[in-house]
Amino acid sequence: MYSIIGLTGGIASGKSTASAYIAEKGYPVLDADKFAKQATAKGGPSYNGIIDAFGEKILTEDKEIDRKKLGAIIFNDPQQRNVLNELVHPEVRRMMNEERDRLVEENHVFLDIPLLFENGLDDQCDITLTIYVDESIQKARLMDRNGLTEAEAESRIGSQMPLSSKRDRSDFVLDNSGTRENLYAQIEEFLTKIEK
Repeated sequence: MYSIIGLTGGIASGKSTASAYIAEKGYPVLDADKFAKQATAKGGPSYNGIIDAFGEKILTEDKEIDRKKLGAIIFNDPQQRNVLNELVHPEVRRMMNEERDRLVEENHVFLDIPLLFENGLDDQCDITLTIYVDESIQKARLMDRNGLTEAEAESRIGSQMPLSSKRDRSDFVLDNSGTRENLYAQIEEFLTKIEK
């Protein structure tokens, strides 16, 4: 019997690093963000609805959705963000579920979902796994990585569920406050557990 493992974290927590390492170890990792890009790409299942809702002003010259322009609209407006989520999330879920159901026949499947708990998707997982980092480290990494001011970094971190809440709701927690090697060692330990 193979497990469905919900993998989550926060901005600059190291979730993508963990995801990439798990995939390298031969486990399927389904990335919600990649499915969201497919859903919102020209010709994707959410594309027309997004243009109807937000207008053609969000398009690039080649009629793709300009993620920066759309992001600027939804980032500070929860109502607009909900409109977008209602157009995109059901499609992402449908596409991910199809892949998951196919792959879980042969292996453990990791679902890389930033909003795992926020969207109640932890219910669909056998195991939940959070990549945790202390908020001060998270802020420093985000400022460094994205060239943000402290206020900008705090605003982005503040727009997400606190990592401490995700940590407290998770079955397993990997602490990424140390080195990359340390994170990899914790992943190895986790993979050994699920293989038993």
